[in-house]
Amino acid sequence: MYEYQKQFIELALKKGALKFGSFVLKSGRTSPYFFNAGAFCTGDDLKILGSCYAQAFVNANLNCEVLFGPAYKGIPLACATAMALSYEHNLNLPWCFNRKEKKDHGEGGMLVGTPLQGEVVLIDDVITAGTAIRESATLIEQCGAKFKAALIALDRMEKGQHQRGAIEEVKESLKIEVHAIITFNDLLSFIQDTPLLSEHEAAMLAYREQYGVA
Repeated sequence: MYEYQKQFIELALKKGALKFGSFVLKSGRTSPYFFNAGAFCTGDDLKILGSCYAQAFVNANLNCEVLFGPAYKGIPLACATAMALSYEHNLNLPWCFNRKEKKDHGEGGMLVGTPLQGEVVLIDDVITAGTAIRESATLIEQCGAKFKAALIALDRMEKGQHQRGAIEEVKESLKIEVHAIITFNDLLSFIQDTPLLSEHEAAMLAYREQYGVA
């Protein structure tokens, strides 16, 4: 595991963005852990978070013309990533985000920021069943841009809509790359190496057995 991945998990635990217990997800599944990027709510949080996304972007050899942050959690994530890519990696990329509802006054439209055009990398928190990312894909296509890849914080490595991996389904149906700062297996390894978290190992293993992909 890379140092930035450990730093990400440690920050998530410290801020309560990563919690263990019993949580009902949007997919309807009951999970022994929950990740909420909304808990990263200070300037220091976003600085570290953006650095982790930026390093994952570089490690994946990604390149694009626009970073897209889907409303709502993807908005600060894309902004933080763009900043970190600029000051840490000398990559000055434009970014934009969408509104949930079309604005009919002022500048109007669904998008804020740079035009959504060319090759696009989406920045978001997680992909569970793949529903939200497909909605973004539709918007990107409607704008005439090319959806190249998605970069997320956590790959839950779960079965999707048709009992295959959700990310594998997304890759195949949307013809995109999907990369993550950490995966379920990275998180499990961290738990196994951290005595204070060992009580959660059994529930995590059981969840992987029920919903995980090989």
